[in-house]
Amino acid sequence: MPFPRGKKPLSNGHKLLSTIPGMENQEESLHVKRSPSSPQGAPKKRSAFIDITNANKIQSSNHAKKDKITRKAQKTSTVKNEANLKKLGSLTSEGQTGKKDQVKSHVEERKVPSEEPTHHQPRVPEEFDIDKEHSGDCFMTSEYAKEIFDYLKSREEKFVLVDYMHKQPDLNKDMRGILVDWMVEVQENFELNHETLYLAVKLTDHYLSCTVVMRESLQLIGSTSMLIASKFEERCPPCIDDFLYICDDAYKREELIAMEVNILQALKFDINIPVPYRFLRRYAKCVHASMETLTLARYVCELSLLELEMVPERASLLASACLLLALTMKDLGGWTPILEFHTGYTVLDLGPLVRRLHSMLSCPTDDKLKAVRTKYSHSWYVRLWLYVLIGQKSIGYL
Repeated sequence: MPFPRGKKPLSNGHKLLSTIPGMENQEESLHVKRSPSSPQGAPKKRSAFIDITNANKIQSSNHAKKDKITRKAQKTSTVKNEANLKKLGSLTSEGQTGKKDQVKSHVEERKVPSEEPTHHQPRVPEEFDIDKEHSGDCFMTSEYAKEIFDYLKSREEKFVLVDYMHKQPDLNKDMRGILVDWMVEVQENFELNHETLYLAVKLTDHYLSCTVVMRESLQLIGSTSMLIASKFEERCPPCIDDFLYICDDAYKREELIAMEVNILQALKFDINIPVPYRFLRRYAKCVHASMETLTLARYVCELSLLELEMVPERASLLASACLLLALTMKDLGGWTPILEFHTGYTVLDLGPLVRRLHSMLSCPTDDKLKAVRTKYSHSWYVRLWLYVLIGQKSIGYL
């Protein structure tokens, strides 16, 4: 017979269980404990009511214990951190004091040699010190002046020249003299320094000594040498167009630049060549020479640029000989010990060259080479010719 829907048939087992005393209560308790809303069978907490069990007390006690533990841990951690910080502070302070002690010891070690008295002999005797009057001028570098000129004098050995004209089949010494005379005019027209002229002549001679050239390019070599020397010596050197103009536009701009490269490569870009004019000013300072005496020596030195025979002479020796000749012509006492100290030459060393320079002055002038004499024939230099005439009689003792 079919069972009604929603009802389950009771088995005999169920009846037996129901007949056992106390089992009904167990079933009821089971039905009470389980509810369809709690599938896992756990009792559902109702937040709307107060839990009458001591689970909250247990949880609160657990939280209190945890708080105590965390507070204790925090206290112990803070105590440990403070101890560590104290240790680190003591270590860093000890390290800093150690470093300070090391620095102090290093400073003391460095100070020890300076505390010892040092007695150095002066390089320049006091009676020969011509730079002490400029000791307070930082632009004069008086403490290095002697070393600078000693260095320039040592470089003369690197730039020693010989008579090179036998290597130039298309040139002769007269052509060279005309070129140098023209370079003097260029220096005068552009108002360049005297050092620029001397360096340009040196560059020309050094290039001609190692390179065979034709006479058509001789003026190009001279003008290019003036350009290089101007770049080296002048604050505001003339431009390339100026040098092309003084050559009457005989050369192109590209030719001048190419010649500049050739000269620099031939000299290996070493163009700091010692020139006589630097030494002449230095040596004239030793005897406090007047402007007239310096001008006379400068005139002799500039005339020597025209002579091929003077090319092998060292710059310092030539400057010393020109100054001695000027001092002798003006009867100013000749060569003194202070000049011997700074030049390194004695009267015996200078005698042969002085006589050659004097004979150069005595020779008749060449009409083609008038630039130097014209330069020194102004009204300011009128007395110079008188000294030249008088000096011819007083040079015999050298």
